[in-house]
Amino acid sequence: MKQVTIYDTTLRDGTQGEGFQLSMLDKLRIAKRLDEFGADYIEGGWPGSNPKDVEFFQEAKKLELKHAKLAAFGSTRRADMKVEEDPQVRLLIEAETPVVTIFGKSWELHVTEVLRTTAEENQAMIRDTVAYLVKNGREVVYDAEHFFDGYKDSPEHALATLKAAAEGGAAVLVLCDTNGGTLPSEVMQICAAVKEAIPATPFGIHTHNDCELGVANAVAAVKAGGVQVQGTINGYGERTGNCNLTSVIPILQLKMGIKVIDDLTALQTLSYFVDDVSNNPHFARAPFIGRTAFAHKGGMHVNAVQKLARSYEHIEPGLVGNSQQILVSELSGQSNILIKAEQLGMKLEKGSDEAKNVLGRVKELENEGYSFEAAGGSLELLIRKQLGQYEKPFSLKEFHTSYRLYRDGHQPVCEATVKVFVGEESHYTVAEGNGVVNALDNALRKALLPFYPEIEDVSLNDYKVRIIDGHDATAAKTRVLVVSTDGEKSWGTIGVSENIIEASWIAIVDSIDLFLQRRKG
Repeated sequence: MKQVTIYDTTLRDGTQGEGFQLSMLDKLRIAKRLDEFGADYIEGGWPGSNPKDVEFFQEAKKLELKHAKLAAFGSTRRADMKVEEDPQVRLLIEAETPVVTIFGKSWELHVTEVLRTTAEENQAMIRDTVAYLVKNGREVVYDAEHFFDGYKDSPEHALATLKAAAEGGAAVLVLCDTNGGTLPSEVMQICAAVKEAIPATPFGIHTHNDCELGVANAVAAVKAGGVQVQGTINGYGERTGNCNLTSVIPILQLKMGIKVIDDLTALQTLSYFVDDVSNNPHFARAPFIGRTAFAHKGGMHVNAVQKLARSYEHIEPGLVGNSQQILVSELSGQSNILIKAEQLGMKLEKGSDEAKNVLGRVKELENEGYSFEAAGGSLELLIRKQLGQYEKPFSLKEFHTSYRLYRDGHQPVCEATVKVFVGEESHYTVAEGNGVVNALDNALRKALLPFYPEIEDVSLNDYKVRIIDGHDATAAKTRVLVVSTDGEKSWGTIGVSENIIEASWIAIVDSIDLFLQRRKG
């Protein structure tokens, strides 16, 4: 039997977070992925609360989960109503999930002021509902809502609600820090009191991140004897979110030696999958699985990492499916350049003129406003040029852009003209676009296609603009980052100028230039 089980509530509690929406099909896809990853419990939603969840539980019956148990979520019976007659409880049974999770009131304030009932009736509501669900063959997880607030207000009342759930036959009593305001020291103290008061029934933990202690509080509860951790992938959830499973899982397994998942190397891809399905950006600085979680920028740090990775990395990145990143900037030393060149498949000798020249040029350009952290493509071109591995595929003669706004109802027109030389031959083209930059990109591709038909495979994935030295207002320098792809690989290129169009042109040209350099080998 596992020491600690993972209970995922991304599909229910996670969807209560702002900006995190899932369709019914999205929920099914994530449920299957969570099962493949090795989550022990997957909370699907609240049957009957909305049409989407009704449909989800109907379709979920067809899921062939290999590991996880699906849970339906709901409440205790209503006050002064028989549990058999409560329509909400009936829907929990009709969901036909092996597990049912119900929440009840732990805080006496809620019992008297929100439910408007007595403490005795509240305990009966908890006991009756749990017992009824157990009688109907369900494993019952009892979520003690606002438990820590309730315990601080009245320990006797809070513990009495847990005892009612235990008497009804709950498999686990989950202590909820619903407001997210409890400290780890308080969690450990209160969890110890629960374990002493109700030793026969195991307890779990459900935390929120309002004080950015969601993960810390979950860890504290486990240290106090908790056997289940509830949370969401990437910490999605109401207000500031729930306990982040992508952080707490590797902490439990890699730091505390508690086996919870068979293969942690799928953690980063799971995190990215949930972001992508919900149409949310990845959080680059997320611990363990973020893009920069194992990124090194300072020259001394990189030099040390090159000799002994664990000197600046608390775990091996590959254990969670991540990888080491070496960043290049004005803070770089030669080690940054050497490692980055090696990653790009190019050999630079330490102390060589080429290495010194690359480092010097990077620092000059960064001083002018360039940033190579996300522009590995432009850095690769710079290194190629220093190593003599560069042959200019085309050169610009001139370009022109225009934006015409009509007063007669005619749609605005963005147009660009480009004249380039490929060898001795020149080519002049005109193209329109959805904007000036798009028109310029279209015109350049149109001019080059007769000479390099393979660039038809290249497309722009992203385009970002940042104003440098904003105090210069409209005269400030502009930094443009372009991310391109050929369908297999992606690369970033950068341009800097006082003119946004010229900055865009530099980034676009580098993008196509690098693609052609790589094709030549």
